[in-house]
Amino acid sequence: MSRFRDALAAPGLRAIAEVKRRSPSAGDLRPDADPGKLAAEFTSAGAGAVSILVDKRFGGSIDDLRVARSATSVPLLAKGFFRERAQLDALKAAGADAALLLLRDLDDRRAAALVLRCAELGLEALVEAHDATELVRAVELGAEVIGINARDLDTFEVDRGAALELVASAPRDRVIVAESGVSARAHGAEAELAGADAVLVGSALMRAPDPAVKLRELLARPLVKICGLTREEDVAVAAEAGADLAGFILARETPRRAPSVLAVPETMLSVAVYVGERGDAPSDLAQLYARENGHRSRDGVLLRGDREVARVIDRAWCEEDPGHIERARAAEGRIVLAGRLTADNVGDAIEAARPWAVDASSSLELAPGIKDHDRVRAFVAAAR
Repeated sequence: MSRFRDALAAPGLRAIAEVKRRSPSAGDLRPDADPGKLAAEFTSAGAGAVSILVDKRFGGSIDDLRVARSATSVPLLAKGFFRERAQLDALKAAGADAALLLLRDLDDRRAAALVLRCAELGLEALVEAHDATELVRAVELGAEVIGINARDLDTFEVDRGAALELVASAPRDRVIVAESGVSARAHGAEAELAGADAVLVGSALMRAPDPAVKLRELLARPLVKICGLTREEDVAVAAEAGADLAGFILARETPRRAPSVLAVPETMLSVAVYVGERGDAPSDLAQLYARENGHRSRDGVLLRGDREVARVIDRAWCEEDPGHIERARAAEGRIVLAGRLTADNVGDAIEAARPWAVDASSSLELAPGIKDHDRVRAFVAAAR
């Protein structure tokens, strides 16, 4: 693998942090952006790679690539509208590790020639697709790294849902990068669960008061799920506190049964929780437990569509479970840790088990299904 592919294929969701002074759709973002300073800060904040816009329509130039190269050792992606072999030669000489190739602007013959030239130069080609036809073309070109852009470059509108379905349909033997529309942890998590290895983030970072702090926020794990929500006001408080997942229990045997999957803000994902049989309530994710002796099983699974994307390690129903944390620590893959977590113990639980997400419900209540807003805020803060 190349340095660029290696960096994006590492375990966990990776980020390509982008230096972009302006956008044709949004205008000026950060006109005074220093590519060297930002590249160094993004590296410290955990970026797997840094993207540099070298096109003047974005306020960039190839000199920005040279400045960034002098400031960081992480792989650099050069972004622009490249159609000629000589452009790729110049990018390599300026320190790029990878170059963006937009299938929207390239026929198959030219795209193949540019992919070949990248290989000759030791450049990785990030081949970008916007629809199912272009995804097929990228695969047939032999692209090892495929970007799937949620932004329509004609209308500049972002359709994350359609892009995520493309991500989910992409071959798993390629490195997949979800591009555009990522401005919250939940957006990155959504792309990760759909099958993306990395997200490319530009505008959200450039608009932030401190781009590196924003990058750390987007990559922060574990995610925080507030479950057992039954009221709109409790959803609002969970969102305001910074929770990423909102859980709505639809099982018949609980006093925390929600009337439905309530609407959640764009910064959160909704999770419908079932016991025994999965229902069809509209939600971003589903959490499913088996039914045992009239109650839910000890552990469950998190589903995106019909695909299991994480294991839920929970305590036994109304029983002590001294091996709870140990089971979570020993489990492989993405783990959602649940079961009597509070602001007082969640930090120790995270340290011990390193879960992908933490989940609290009854411990945050005034009464079944009624959240204590102070406890919700304290729990989210402690989990961060």
